[in-house]
Amino acid sequence: MAPKHKRTIKEAWVSALQSPKKRDKLLIGSSIVAVMLLGMPFFFNYIQNRKGTELNDWVLDHIPAHDVSIIIFTLIWGMGLLILIRALYNPVIYINYVWSLIFVNLARMLTILFVSLDPPKGLIHLIDPLTGFFYGNTVITRDLFFSGHTSTMVLIYLCLEKRNDKIVAFISAAILMVLLLVQHIHYTIDVVAAPICVYIIFRLVRRLLKIDQLKNDED
Repeated sequence: MAPKHKRTIKEAWVSALQSPKKRDKLLIGSSIVAVMLLGMPFFFNYIQNRKGTELNDWVLDHIPAHDVSIIIFTLIWGMGLLILIRALYNPVIYINYVWSLIFVNLARMLTILFVSLDPPKGLIHLIDPLTGFFYGNTVITRDLFFSGHTSTMVLIYLCLEKRNDKIVAFISAAILMVLLLVQHIHYTIDVVAAPICVYIIFRLVRRLLKIDQLKNDED
C-alpha cells in the first residue's frame, strides 16, 4: 500500500476553506476570538478594581514563594508554538482549540465575576508582555478562579493528537500547575478546578461541533 501523502500547509487550508462546514467554523470562531481579545482589557480592569475575599490555603502556607516566571512562560510559549505548528498542518485542530477556547474564556469570565477573590499572600507578580497587551498593560491579580494559565495548557494537551505531543503537553501542564503555586499566583483550588472545567467544556464543544465527523471528512 502506498504511503499516505502528507499535505502541505497550503493544501490543508485550501481544503478546509473549500469545505462549508469547516470554513464557517474557522471564520466564525476566529472572529469571536478577535472580539473577545479586544474586550478583555475592559473586563480585567473592572475585576482588578474590586475587592474580594482572601482564602486560607494550607498548600500555599507550606510553599515558600519563588519567582519562576521564566520557566512558566517557556512552558506556555513552547506548547503554544507546538500546537500552532500542528494546527497549520491540520485545521481541525485549530477549529477544536479555538472554539474550546471561546467557551473556556466565557466560563472563566463568569466564574471570576461570581467568585471575587483577592490574590494569595506572598504573590509574586507574573509579568508577560504578550498577555499584558490583552490585559490592558495592567498587572492583573484578581483573575483567579479558575486558572487561565492551567486552562491554556490543559486545552493544548486535549487538542493535540499525536501521542508524543500529548505526553509532552501533559508533563508541561503538570509542571506548570506546580509552578503557579510556587509563585503564589493562584490558590490551590484555582489550579485544581481548571482541568476539570476545561475537560467538561472540551467534551461538550467537541460534541457540539462534531469534531470526529470533521476529522473523518479528511480521511
